Amino acid sequence: MADTVRPVPTRGSALTVNACPVLHRLRTLCLALPEAEERTTWDAPTFRVRDKIFAMVHDVKTRPSVWFKAPVGVQAILTDAAPERFFVPPYVGHKGWVALWLDVPWDHDEAEALITRSWRMTAPKRLAATLASGGTTPA
Repeated sequence: MADTVRPVPTRGSALTVNACPVLHRLRTLCLALPEAEERTTWDAPTFRVRDKIFAMVHDVKTRPSVWFKAPVGVQAILTDAAPERFFVPPYVGHKGWVALWLDVPWDHDEAEALITRSWRMTAPKRLAATLASGGTTPA
């Protein structure tokens, strides 16, 4: 299910997840994961599990995006298959992170799966095991 494109605040207009329905939806998705918390870092929302970042919202050339960890090889698959939706983010892209543009229609289920996988890669193994496979609901 694709979100409608809505205006999203850009740097200089205090980018916050409360400022836009798309960002609010992303926040809800991230904070539904066990022990997830939100912190503002680099003037933008970051989502963490036990103090380790698994997703972050940033502006890149005034375009809003969410960045997340991905397994080896997934970055190339996503960015090659849909460069209008995915890109290699600066600073963390060399570590395999992928970014999803938030100013274009995006699939909520796909974003949930990608961010949940990032959470699983970041969370301690015992905590990750508490999450039912394939979803954000604790087992």
